[in-house]
Amino acid sequence: MSYFMSGFSLIQTKGLKRFVLVPLFINLILFVTAFYFLFGEIGSSIAWLVNLIPDWLGWLKEGLAFLLWPIAVLSILLVFALVFGTLANWIAAPFNGLLAEKVERHLTGQSLGDEGLLSIIKDIPRTLAREFAKLGYYLPRAVGFLILFFLIPVFGQVIWFLFSAWMMAIQYCDYAFDNHKVGFSEMKLALGTKRTKSMTFGMMVSVTSMVPILNFLVMPVAICGATAMWVDNFRDQYRPLAPVE
Repeated sequence: MSYFMSGFSLIQTKGLKRFVLVPLFINLILFVTAFYFLFGEIGSSIAWLVNLIPDWLGWLKEGLAFLLWPIAVLSILLVFALVFGTLANWIAAPFNGLLAEKVERHLTGQSLGDEGLLSIIKDIPRTLAREFAKLGYYLPRAVGFLILFFLIPVFGQVIWFLFSAWMMAIQYCDYAFDNHKVGFSEMKLALGTKRTKSMTFGMMVSVTSMVPILNFLVMPVAICGATAMWVDNFRDQYRPLAPVE
């Protein structure tokens, strides 16, 4: 959890702030648009459902509306945190990789090689291929867990939350791994060796993604925190060995 919290201080670091702005802006636009649309749909859907009840059951109509609002909002927030977070990361992927690169350089004092706009453009095909790999891993599992989410009360929501936490860890830790050309499958295995750290980090991201205002900051904060976790726990495994004299 401390790695996620460290992201809040890292996004304020001199020299890193300008690289935070693009993912922050993309996240802000998508979240505001999605919230506006989804909450409007919730209101109209609940009104339609309540109107199906006869007027002489007025007490039931009021009680149902009162009960459905918190259930609907909680369900939207749980699903929204992962689904729209994934969409935002797709759009901002090249800039997220650059932010991870700059954070690692800040923490280690060592450059990863090519930097700047030209590097972003050159890496777009590889970055998008990586996002497709994550999508291919995510979609079939998301469908199964969403079915459980709606069919089995409590258990379904818990399983979805744990799945979301794992996916959040994969999503945000992957930028540092990808900057070092570590394969997607190998990255998942590496996170599995630090499963407690990975899951608690992902849980923090998932919970914060459901908190209004804070969810706008989740993307850059999570990237910075995940990169700090990479530096402390994984980086040494993938550093090139010094040549033997």
